[in-house]
Amino acid sequence: MLIDTRQLTPNQRYAVVSHTLLPRPIAWILTRGAAGQLNLAPFSYFNAICSDPPLLMVSIGKKPDGSEKDTRVNIRERDAFVVHIARPDQLQALNDSAATLPAETSEVAQLGLATTAFGDFPLPRLADCPVAYACTCWEYHEIGPARQAIVYGEIRHIHLDDAIARYNSQGRLEVDSAALDPLARLGASEYARLGEIIHLPRPA
Repeated sequence: MLIDTRQLTPNQRYAVVSHTLLPRPIAWILTRGAAGQLNLAPFSYFNAICSDPPLLMVSIGKKPDGSEKDTRVNIRERDAFVVHIARPDQLQALNDSAATLPAETSEVAQLGLATTAFGDFPLPRLADCPVAYACTCWEYHEIGPARQAIVYGEIRHIHLDDAIARYNSQGRLEVDSAALDPLARLGASEYARLGEIIHLPRPA
């Protein structure tokens, strides 16, 4: 099968890519709204892109009615956001937080999720997530006819649950991927978790 993307609508292109670029990490992003509420939503067009400066990238579209998503507005207007890596037992809450709600509604409060202070960062983190990145907006761009938002977040702090990470005798940080067991996004309504982990040293 050969697909010419020029012959597809944007929705058709999204379907092909999101069903084949697998698995994708999920950024479960917490922001603060204009009224002080904590907003929360998942995004899977997301990854790390640079170590100096330490940057993450997330692509944020619009709501079904064409208005801007709360996460997008909050990052652009208030700069700070927290990216979480969720576990499989948090899937229901993560999926529920994707619902389209009024901007003033806090998904964190509605879902009964606990938060905790994140060092001196102005936003808290979700207490039960094993990994969290405190980020500030390094750059913000809008691209394409639909004005998709591309956010580059500079990582200021990283939270790692002690159960998944330790320093070895050489002082090198080791993260237990199996213990982390991060949720991943597939196509349509499908998610995945880690299966077999393959160890293969990189050649010199």
